[in-house]
Amino acid sequence: MGRIFKRGRHWSSNIKRAGGKRSGLESQVASQLFKLGIVAPYEFECGLIDYQDPKVHKYIPDFRLPNGIIIECKGWFRPEDRKKHLLIKYQHPALDIRFIFSNPNSRLSKKSKTTYADWCVKNGFKFAKGIIPTEWLNAKTTHA
Repeated sequence: MGRIFKRGRHWSSNIKRAGGKRSGLESQVASQLFKLGIVAPYEFECGLIDYQDPKVHKYIPDFRLPNGIIIECKGWFRPEDRKKHLLIKYQHPALDIRFIFSNPNSRLSKKSKTTYADWCVKNGFKFAKGIIPTEWLNAKTTHA
């Protein structure tokens, strides 16, 4: 069965990212939103967020829920992604960015004892495993 995703205002059953195919986790989250009927209001990879490091870069969130919560899906949480999200959090404190991990208990590296979950807790990010928790979908937020 093909999965349906929304990109901006256009629907497609086979969206590909610039770097290749979508991740399975992103597809899983998109399917969750579609099944819950959160189709028209939620946005997939829509809206650019500028951040500096030291030059200006563009961040494209995976999903933006109707309540303004930004969802980022991660299977592998690379060091450059962690750095980027700390910069964005510092430069845009009003944004509510949350992570969905394939496995939040994965370690940052083979030698590290710190897990993805530990990193999120330390840096003030909410996270979940596999799907968006219902309370996130129903949350009222004042964030832009």
